Amino acid sequence: MSTDASDHRPVPPQEDAWTGPRPALLTLILVAAVSPMSINLFVPSMPSIAADLNTNYATVQLGLSLYLIMTAVLQLLIGPLSDLYGRRPVICGGMVLFLIGTAMCILAETTQMFLAGRVVQAASASGMVLSRAVVRDVYPREKAASAMGYMVMGMAIAPMIAPAVGGQLDVWFGWRAPFYALGAFGAAALIAALISLPETNRYRGIAIRSQIRNYRALAKLPAFWLYAALSGLTSAGFFGYVGGGPAVATEYLDLLPSAYGLYFGSCALGYSLGNFLTGRIAERRGLERMMVDGVLISLLGPALVVVFFTVGFEHPIAFFGPLSLVGFGNGMTLPNAMTAAISLKPDSAGAASGLLGATQIGTGAIASIVAAIIVGQNPHPIPLSLFLGGCLLAGLVAAKAAIRVGEKP
Repeated sequence: MSTDASDHRPVPPQEDAWTGPRPALLTLILVAAVSPMSINLFVPSMPSIAADLNTNYATVQLGLSLYLIMTAVLQLLIGPLSDLYGRRPVICGGMVLFLIGTAMCILAETTQMFLAGRVVQAASASGMVLSRAVVRDVYPREKAASAMGYMVMGMAIAPMIAPAVGGQLDVWFGWRAPFYALGAFGAAALIAALISLPETNRYRGIAIRSQIRNYRALAKLPAFWLYAALSGLTSAGFFGYVGGGPAVATEYLDLLPSAYGLYFGSCALGYSLGNFLTGRIAERRGLERMMVDGVLISLLGPALVVVFFTVGFEHPIAFFGPLSLVGFGNGMTLPNAMTAAISLKPDSAGAASGLLGATQIGTGAIASIVAAIIVGQNPHPIPLSLFLGGCLLAGLVAAKAAIRVGEKP
């Protein structure tokens, strides 16, 4: 093992075999699922919150926007903190802050208190970000893609069922009930982490200046930015669908919101199936081929929507059925792109995971806004599908370029 003369610390090797105890997969699923659960569970309650707190819907909706913005920002900080102090304390600390934010939301009597609670809740991003780094810490490159596929498949159940559960809790017990449920879920994740999550970062304790060098080193890797672009553009196809799909459903297809929720489940199911397939075959097929396969399948979705509505087949199935392929393809592409990006510099897995996650969420958020503008001007499915197809086509270009560049600069 060599030594860095600037800070006299050992420079870790690129890849070591993990010999310590492995974390329970269920624990990783729980800590990773807290953040997406927190995004989706309260959404059906936003009108009730606005009425109870005597404010308008747009103000309450900031609880979603601020959460996403804070999540993206935190992902840039969580990785370096975990490289400095370790994965376990950062994950557990994030869960504690999440519980504090949840309590603030439950006790909120003003909009300001509620929004402040949502900002603090965003600390749950520590579990979502670092669960990926933990997987990469303990598994070799190809095996990590399979383990990550299973983990993300389990995590995907949260956004699949959260809106229905949150809406029903609101009906039965009021808008604070979903936050009690979030508190219970977050507490379970924290307890599981304390019991069964070992410290997996063998290179912790690196000086802050080294953390800055990690980001600089990652920024100089063309392959990393290609993997990040692939993750972001593929996610843009998905989040664009999420941002524009409700308007298409209600304004053009004349569906009730409850019917939209049921149809949207097919996309979430597709995502889970894509993750499952990744877990089954990624180790044999290889990361790069799985990424390209996933983008091609995703791209097929909006293409079919354009064909169906061009020929006059305007049933909701013609919209939601093909776009379930977007979820399926995302489930194949994202775990492999994440693993490939993190594998470029295993000793900076936390920083790489955070930077990748921030890029992914940021690109997806922009896509959802653009999609909402598109359907606001014309709720017909074809303009939205053309936009989604454009994002995914750009993602395919990034995937092909990543393969050409290879794993190392």
